[in-house]
Amino acid sequence: MSVARTLTLGNAEVTRVGLGTNRLTDTPENVAFIRDAVAEGLGHIDTAHVYAGGASEQTIGAALSPVPDGVLVATKGGYGGAGHGRREALRSEIEESLRRLRTDVIPLYYLHRVDPETPLEESVGAIAECRERGLIQHVGISSVSVEQVERARKVAPIAAVQNHYNLSERKWDDVVDYCEREEIVFVPFFPLRGSDGSAVAEIAERHGATPTQIALAWLLRRSPAMLPIPGTLSLEHLKENLAALEIEAADGEFEALR
Repeated sequence: MSVARTLTLGNAEVTRVGLGTNRLTDTPENVAFIRDAVAEGLGHIDTAHVYAGGASEQTIGAALSPVPDGVLVATKGGYGGAGHGRREALRSEIEESLRRLRTDVIPLYYLHRVDPETPLEESVGAIAECRERGLIQHVGISSVSVEQVERARKVAPIAAVQNHYNLSERKWDDVVDYCEREEIVFVPFFPLRGSDGSAVAEIAERHGATPTQIALAWLLRRSPAMLPIPGTLSLEHLKENLAALEIEAADGEFEALR
């Protein structure tokens, strides 16, 4: 069964395999890597205020300012526990992310974690205020339950949800299904975990693919809302990840892994 190669995220059509950049440091080699990745067809890059101490955002800004058409960069703020989801803390991080990314508008901005001491509504409200000011186009939320997504949606439209999900981690199945029903993009982080099983290896051999490609193909088949963001600093690995879009797993193969 074939899967769609693209989906709509916010108001953009993006390829359904993106790039996670939590290890991206600001070096000439990594600036070149980001540019080459986009040239290979990468359409979605995911970063965060805390990644590599801010170097991830800086590298993306150096590589892609101005961001080419057809590329959507997402970042996140509010990570670190109590106090990091306060209105003023998020405003400060958003301003810093704008500077690092060398842009006037962030296409997609997530609340990275729910602050245990700050109401979710306050944190999402701070991001929504920046959206109203034109600094952010779309709002996302990360590591959340269905109930928390519903609360967030009462404050602002939620374009994407980013949770831990892969072949070996299915805790958020209900969130995946909710996002599909509500036409919200679901972005699984750590999408390649669980690709080391014997069943994955057998299916990979059958398709002349790698186990990580099968793990991505399974996610893409799992829900049309799915947009995995495997991390890599290798152009060859990135091309391999994008090639997972071409794998058509049989129904029996999908169910064997499910």
